[in-house]
Amino acid sequence: MKKKDIKILLVDDEPDILEIVGYNLTAEGYQVITAENGVQAVKKAKKTQPHLIILDVMMPEMDGIEACEQIRKIDSLDNTIITFLTARGEDYSQVAGFDAGADDYITKPIKPKVLVSKVKALLRRFKDEEDTSNVVLGNLVINRDEYKIVLKGEEIVLPRKEFELLSLLASKPGKVFKREDILDNVWGNEVVVGGRTIDVHIRKLREKLGDDYFKTVKGVGYKFVE
Repeated sequence: MKKKDIKILLVDDEPDILEIVGYNLTAEGYQVITAENGVQAVKKAKKTQPHLIILDVMMPEMDGIEACEQIRKIDSLDNTIITFLTARGEDYSQVAGFDAGADDYITKPIKPKVLVSKVKALLRRFKDEEDTSNVVLGNLVINRDEYKIVLKGEEIVLPRKEFELLSLLASKPGKVFKREDILDNVWGNEVVVGGRTIDVHIRKLREKLGDDYFKTVKGVGYKFVE
């Protein structure tokens, strides 16, 4: 799914948050819809069918917890990802948010670049049908549903990050994936990692699958070769 097709509903009663976060998400290429309270959030969620909702907790008219509960009752939004914006120390809000049906939470204040990275990580859960089917590349079969691969008829079990790295590179054979894109797509903001981490995982994949599938583009990144 292309970024321009992804809709994000941003809900907060603070105009500065809507402006700054909305600007950064729009600059990243996403469609951004905004709402100022829980009542508006429910209405706009029904109307726009967003892929992701970023929902503040403390708001007038209807708070984020109640809004989340209402949204989770809408059948057409079953697959919509909901993440809360919570101030530091609001542990009770995080617990209540998960109980209401939230998928994750983001702690305020947060730097725009970190938030964008977090959004990318959340949206990876939203996959097209083609992303969940088997990918056949010569003698290599990648089963994205079951997180396993088959090479020349032999099943090989890969650790999760190795599998996700292979799956990313193999999604577009011949395309050079830059290091920063690989970090964004495979690691997101889960941990702080560097380029060396990618090299180590590529080396392990080469050991298991052979050198022929992976080409290093010096100073740029890696690509998958059929």
